Amino acid sequence: MNTQSPPRFDPTRVPHLLGPFAPVSEEVDVEELEVAGRIPDGLDGLYLRNGPNPRFTPIGSYLYPIDGDGMLHGVRLSGGRARYRNRFVRTPAMAAEEKAGRALWGGLESMVTPDADQVGPLLAGTFKDLPDINVVRHAGRMLALAESACPYRIDAELATLGREDFGGALPAGITAHPKIDPVTGEMVVFCYALEPPYLTWSVIGRDGAVTRGPTPVDGADEPVMIHDMALTGRYVVLVLAPAFFDLRAAAAGGSFLAWRPERGTRVALVPRDGGPVRWAQGEAFWLWHTVNAYDDGDGADAAVVLDYVEWSRLTLGSGDGRAGSDGAAEVSGGPARARIDPASGTLSRTLLDDCRVEFPRIDDRLLGRPHRRAAFATGTGRADLLPGEYDAVRWYDTASGASRVWAAGDLAVGEPVFAPEPGSKSEERGYWLCFATDRTDGTSWFLVFAAEDPESGPVARARIPVRVPLGLHGCWLPSDGG
Repeated sequence: MNTQSPPRFDPTRVPHLLGPFAPVSEEVDVEELEVAGRIPDGLDGLYLRNGPNPRFTPIGSYLYPIDGDGMLHGVRLSGGRARYRNRFVRTPAMAAEEKAGRALWGGLESMVTPDADQVGPLLAGTFKDLPDINVVRHAGRMLALAESACPYRIDAELATLGREDFGGALPAGITAHPKIDPVTGEMVVFCYALEPPYLTWSVIGRDGAVTRGPTPVDGADEPVMIHDMALTGRYVVLVLAPAFFDLRAAAAGGSFLAWRPERGTRVALVPRDGGPVRWAQGEAFWLWHTVNAYDDGDGADAAVVLDYVEWSRLTLGSGDGRAGSDGAAEVSGGPARARIDPASGTLSRTLLDDCRVEFPRIDDRLLGRPHRRAAFATGTGRADLLPGEYDAVRWYDTASGASRVWAAGDLAVGEPVFAPEPGSKSEERGYWLCFATDRTDGTSWFLVFAAEDPESGPVARARIPVRVPLGLHGCWLPSDGG
């Protein structure tokens, strides 16, 4: 690891540190948000979103969406009123940097770490905790989640309580995208590592106790990056794209991730009952996020249907995906469906549309079972949008193949999250929630769409009097705990 002076790096030239992505440093509380339209009376709870937000000007490097301190943005709804609060996820590394008044850790690409004289022996030479990707609630715990590490527990007021290792049962941590089974109440997780075992999965029971400790996935014999997972009634679904960690190249100044398409993409169907892993293999593709998965029939050989957002290859940072001088092909993709046959070990893939989408969500009450509605952040075709920046919301009907779109104009929209209508079990009765920030003046809004007619636009817009940077993932936490 490099503990010397940071390499030359100009953060003012990093697009993901500018405009709607630019970090904010102030933590604020706003008791009463100005609302245009009407927030439905039935919405009572907290909408909470996480995302990378460097506390201090980055040094060494900055790579979206991997780097950046976590910041939580919350809108609490009750009685048609809304209030806002934001807080950093305070890690020991952030505390050390706040004491120093500047960044001490570089981005992951630079591998800059502080020495003991700067941060003491416990933090010296370590990588920084980055619980900046997602946030979930399970068994009474609210967790800010990192890529593949221990999450941080937070309280109802968004204060950081500390690192969560589940009573020491999961010391290496968990994924940023755990899946909570709405039937059993279990939270199923995975964790990847740079050393054997390269991939493990675990189960946390409805009561918060770990019922299955880290269990190696047989056949995962090299270190690869896996951002998301899916869950069915029978399987944990893990997609191993050919994005291999290469620390030797990183130490020589190259990329720490190598895309090797000739290796293809493998899918592990891990039986939740602990049975042997069943593998399927296909041509190379990358996915950041799954939509949902489910078992298509009964019996051990029934196929698995996986909906996800497909990309032809992995890209990181501000690359626009166009073909470059290195000969890499232009990145393409869109919403997709794969059918995985555990008996033959094959998978067939269908691209449902060629539109640019990301941040897919469904009604979480249907996770692991067939769903009909799915929402995405999407683009209208503007050429100036960066990766992670979208100017519309798209809703798909998986039965008919039809889609509905709300174009946001100058607003950059985030991930849409579903809030069910209280008392209803229908995925068509409820509301879609998201943040949006205006590219022209930096104003930010909290938007509420009615699920029955979302393309008509928000039924309520709550004006947030501070800018909310574009972030990543969030959740709806109803006050009744549902």
